[in-house]
Amino acid sequence: MFEFFYFAFTLHGNSRKTIKKMLYNSDQIAAFHEQTFAHLIVEEKDHLLTITLNRPEKKNAMNPVLFRELAYTLLYAEHNHEVWAVVIAANGDVFCAGADLKAFAGQSDVTTSTIPVPHGEIILGDSFNRLHKPCIAKVHAPVYAGGFLIICGCTHVVAASEATFSLPEVKRGLFPFQVMQSMLQIMPPRMVLDFCIRAKTINATEAEKIGLVSKVVTKENLDAEVTALVDEIFQYSPSAIKLGLEAFDNLKNVAPGEAHTYLKQMLSLAVQTEDAAEGIAAFTEKRKPVWKGK
Repeated sequence: MFEFFYFAFTLHGNSRKTIKKMLYNSDQIAAFHEQTFAHLIVEEKDHLLTITLNRPEKKNAMNPVLFRELAYTLLYAEHNHEVWAVVIAANGDVFCAGADLKAFAGQSDVTTSTIPVPHGEIILGDSFNRLHKPCIAKVHAPVYAGGFLIICGCTHVVAASEATFSLPEVKRGLFPFQVMQSMLQIMPPRMVLDFCIRAKTINATEAEKIGLVSKVVTKENLDAEVTALVDEIFQYSPSAIKLGLEAFDNLKNVAPGEAHTYLKQMLSLAVQTEDAAEGIAAFTEKRKPVWKGK
């Protein structure tokens, strides 16, 4: 029985070492649709996995159970070739209030969740980095603190004009350490530091200007805009996009002098996929391709 692993790559000279960080094995992932979720609503339909944060009474603050459910679901999406994209939404008047500090301080949570305990520590930023599928955050309301781990981990963020974005940690004697790392992937360092140090709150239009948000729409048009984006993404090869996002993730750990060698290897993998064969055939035959995601 082979296991599902998270992979981190390090290059030493001409040799590559693979560090394996196992969270769940294949049997646990295969039982995905048998699980009971306490704080998520999960729907899989027509190659789209929709994850809805569903802890509105706590402003969708992430306690250990929600962390575990989210990491488990992202890993399922990564390893299921029938899932081509992920949408993350939320119920309630706050998209996500960040970490539930009371829960992490030891306050118990009576829960119906059956998600297995992982075989290792969950680092949510890494879980998003290693989801090599398009991931769209549908943000209808304010995002606070650790909620940035979700929006910064997505490939696209579509936000309602009413949404706001805030990092209040320093007001509590804390600092947004992991959020800072996620933000550095999409924003200039000084801008990130200013955001963290000054506990800034910005609106959706400002968030779009600095790259935190991909597009701002009215709340009434939010669903239609996300649906249109998913439809557009599904016109293109799922396997090509997956390999591209995998390469984007791994490039952080590839020495600059070896980057093109690594990317040539990834191109060789892409050429061998069923989607590549279909794409070339469709181009030759002047028809739309029928993707398999393989």
